[in-house]
Amino acid sequence: MCYEIDDGKVAAMTTVTASRAAAGPASASPVPPRTRGRLDWRLRFAALSLIWGFSFLLIKVGTDGYAPFQVTLGRLVFGTAVLAAAMAVKRERLPRGIRTWGHLTVAAFLLNALPFSLFAYSELTIPSTLAGICNATSPLWGMALSMVALSEDRPTRVRVAGLGIGFIGVLTVLGAWQGFHGLDATGTAMALLASLSYPIGWIYVRRTLAGAGESHLSLTGAQLLLATVQLAVVTPLFTSVPTSFSLVPLSAIVALGALGTGLAVLLQYGLVAEVGPTTAQMVTYFIPVIATAAGVAVLGESLAWSTPVGAVIVLAGAALTQVRRSA
Repeated sequence: MCYEIDDGKVAAMTTVTASRAAAGPASASPVPPRTRGRLDWRLRFAALSLIWGFSFLLIKVGTDGYAPFQVTLGRLVFGTAVLAAAMAVKRERLPRGIRTWGHLTVAAFLLNALPFSLFAYSELTIPSTLAGICNATSPLWGMALSMVALSEDRPTRVRVAGLGIGFIGVLTVLGAWQGFHGLDATGTAMALLASLSYPIGWIYVRRTLAGAGESHLSLTGAQLLLATVQLAVVTPLFTSVPTSFSLVPLSAIVALGALGTGLAVLLQYGLVAEVGPTTAQMVTYFIPVIATAAGVAVLGESLAWSTPVGAVIVLAGAALTQVRRSA
C-alpha cells in the first residue's frame, strides 16, 4: 500500500509515488509506448483495490497462527522477493550512495516496518474492518501534518472543512457518543498510529528523496529490503520460532507479501506512470469498502450501523482534503 499527501493516496506508502509526485502529474503526458499491450489500466486499478482491500483480512488470518512481528517479517520477505524479481527482469540496480541508503532506512521504518507491525498487532484485538477504516484516515493525518510541515501546501476552507468532517467520521466509527463502549483502545490506537506513520514518512521522503536520481523501482526495492532487515533484527528479540507451521495463516502471509506488498507496488507504479498519481490515488476510497465487505463476508465480523456510516463520512472528508485551488 502507499500514501501520498500531494495527490491524496493512502495505504502503505512507497518512494515510487513520492518521487513521481515531485516530478509532476504523469497524466499530463501521453501514455508511454511501453504501456501498449498491457492489461487495461481500469482492470489493474480494480485488482489493486481488491488486493489492498483484502490485505486487512490476510493480516487477521496470519495472526491466527503467527506472532504479529512474524507476520510482518514474512510479508516483507515475500514482498521484497517480488520486487527483486522485477528488478532482475528490468536489470535495475540498487541505489548507490550512503546518504541515499540512510534516508531509505528511515523511510523503510516509517512506511513499512512500523505501520505493518502496528496493523498486525492491532488486529489481535480489533476487527479487520475497523483496521481497514483506520487506514483510510491517512489523508486526514496527511492534511493536518502538511499544514505544519510543508509551507507550500497552504490549506483552503474546503480542505480544512474536509479535515473536520473526516475526524467526525472517525468519532462516528468509534462510537464516541457511547463512550467508545466495547472498543479496544490499544488496538484502535495502534491502527490509527499506523495510519499516521504513512504521512510522516511521506513528508520525510518528500524532503529527502524526491530529487533522487535513482529509478522508482530501485528506490522501492531498496526500501523494502531495508524494512525486511529491520524486522529480521527485531523479530527474534520478541518472538520464538514457531513449533508448528499452520498452513492457512502461512498462506495468508505469503499472499499478503507477494500480492499485497510486492505485486501491489508494481501495479501502483504502472498506474502512476500511465494515468498519473491523481487518478491512481482514487484506489484509496475503495480500500475500506472492500476491507469491510471482506471482514463481514469471509470472517463473519459484526458490523454496527455506525461503522459503514462513519466510514462514508471519513472518505468524504478525505476527498475534500484533496481538493486543490483552481489555477
